[in-house]
Amino acid sequence: MKNLIAPEIDAYAEAHSTQESDVCRRLREETYRSVELPQMVVGPLEGAFLKMMTQVVSAKRVLEIGTFTGYSALCFAEALPAEGQVITCDIDPETSEFAQKFWDQSTMGRKIHAHVAPALETMKQLSGHFDVIFIDADKINYVNYYQRGLELLAATGIMLIDNVLWNGDVILHPPLDNSTGAIQELNRVVAADPRVTSVLVTIRDGVLVVRRAG
Repeated sequence: MKNLIAPEIDAYAEAHSTQESDVCRRLREETYRSVELPQMVVGPLEGAFLKMMTQVVSAKRVLEIGTFTGYSALCFAEALPAEGQVITCDIDPETSEFAQKFWDQSTMGRKIHAHVAPALETMKQLSGHFDVIFIDADKINYVNYYQRGLELLAATGIMLIDNVLWNGDVILHPPLDNSTGAIQELNRVVAADPRVTSVLVTIRDGVLVVRRAG
């Protein structure tokens, strides 16, 4: 992943934000030591942002699309009240097992419930509403995740969609590949959707923050 913000500025922002928990730090460090494509882990600055957004809407239920090694799910769990719940979806049993190992080391891990299956299948089976929905999975399905996610989003909830700058490649036309094109389409769909208001925040690789209009 390219550094869209100067590394020293990113480090300054991280140093002056709420610090990650010890379990999150160990999880992140082990991800970089032993997992392929470790840069996919959310990391301390974005993790602090996710926790803040969770607390701002007084969330009790979180839906996460894309678990990877479990860093963001644990961030959400740490931000939720005692009765809170995180449902997280991923198709990779190995990284899901890795995540569970670290969740088990935290008293907050009991709030997390993992579904190892295609996320759209899991989303079809879910009922009720979620206060926070975080999308950070395969980019080809981003519009599908967004549309189903909006059906599951609470009236006062917030949706957070990661990697919407895609290393800066979203400004290139024509798109370099299908994933880039899918992210460009997602950004267009959300910007034109009268049901929502949104802001694209240039933290890390870009996070699109979406709420229901009105």
